[in-house]
Parts: sequence; structure tokens; C-alpha cells
Amino acid sequence: MIHSTVVRVDQNTPTVRSIGFKWDCKVLPGQFIMVWIPGIGEIPISLSSTGNLKEITVKSYGPASDALTKLETGSRIFFRGPYGRPFTLVKGKTLLIGGGSGMASLKPLINERSYAIVSARTRDELLFSDKIHEGNLHLVTDDGSIGIKGTPLNALEKLNLTEFEMIYVCGPEIMLKKIFDSLRGKKVRAEFAMERTMKCGIGVCDSCSIDGLQLCRDGSIFSMEEVMEMEEFGRTKLSESGRRIILNY
Repeated sequence: MIHSTVVRVDQNTPTVRSIGFKWDCKVLPGQFIMVWIPGIGEIPISLSSTGNLKEITVKSYGPASDALTKLETGSRIFFRGPYGRPFTLVKGKTLLIGGGSGMASLKPLINERSYAIVSARTRDELLFSDKIHEGNLHLVTDDGSIGIKGTPLNALEKLNLTEFEMIYVCGPEIMLKKIFDSLRGKKVRAEFAMERTMKCGIGVCDSCSIDGLQLCRDGSIFSMEEVMEMEEFGRTKLSESGRRIILNY
């Protein structure tokens, strides 16, 4: 188990915080760490900054993530990793499609050639939209408080997708499924960052399996072609107890 000291905390939205710590290790965009919260457990979190200062970006959705959002400068942070297959980096123009806190995983990919569709329920919950050049940015909110009222698909249909060398997608699985269905059959390159229940992070517990692949070991980044071969994508997943759940998207 690795440990470090929190050197920076940023409140990104009313419900999301980024926690910065020093870690002298090479981490690539899309890779994740297993963060241990003493007395509570471990959760997987992608790195939202992969430079000299590492960052994780956390939204409270359970006891472990809630405890992480309460860390302050000077707190100790415990973790292991990095794990997982990273995004494929390209030199040309890219399109990032992020839903909610999914933008955290995409943040290390942002550069001057990046375009982005950033979506959230409300304008206050839009994450890292300020990192994208205004002319390259498409905002989408569920309530229409800013940008397009609807889903990322409503923004996607307005773009000429052939001009992008790669499309990177991260968000809830229902969003990934709808984006995948929209891109299917088109001449585009795309990669999807998947999220499933993950316990061990090293391909042992099978909690994060999909069609025999382990998200922690074989993903969690998958290409368009790989997703096309998955029969379980958007249809079923395993619960914390290992029970198969039907997804009604």
C-alpha cells in the first residue's frame, strides 16, 4: 500500500472535489488507483491529473467516497496502483464526451486540439468545462439551465464526426450505450471508459467482468470494435453481492 499527503483540495462543483497529492510514478490517462479508506474499504478512482502532482476527483455517492471528499490538506491518502489499460493517445483533433463526474477521467486528455461535449444535470454540476477552449465546447444539461437541454446525443448530432481522429467517452453506462449506438456503423475511432462494481482491481474477484473480460485488468478503456463484441454491454451487470442485474436502457 502506497501512502502520500494531500497537498491540495479544490471544490470543483457543489458535490465534487479534487484531491491533489505527490506521487513519483508514471500514470497514463485512463488508468486508475484503488484508494483505501481505513475502516471503510477500497474504491477505484481514475486519475484526473497525471503530471507531477496527481489528482483524483471524487463525488460522494457512498461511505468511502464521502470520506474521501472530507480529506483536507495535510491528510494522509492510501492507495495502490496504477491499474488498467489507458486511453490510446493520438496527435490529431479529438472529441471528449463526458457525463457528470465522467469528465474527471477525460481531463488528462485535454489539450489545444480537444473539443468536448460536457453534460450534467444542471449548470452547477458541469465539471471541467472551464478547461476547454470556449469555441470547442458544447454544454448539455438535463434541465436546460445552460447549453442544450437534453443528452450528449443532442450535441453529437450537430458535429461532423469525421474531423476527429479519436472520440473518447466516459460517463454512466446508459450514456455510453446510447453514444455507442449512435456511432455504430460510422467511420470513426472511439474509446469508452467503462464503470462497473470493482473490488480487487487486479482481475481476481470477477466483480467487474463483462463478457469474460475484467474491467480492472483488460479495461477499463475499450475500443469501439471491442465494445461491439460485448453482448452484456448495456444489458446486464453484477451487483455488489455478485447477482446479475438486468439493465433496462
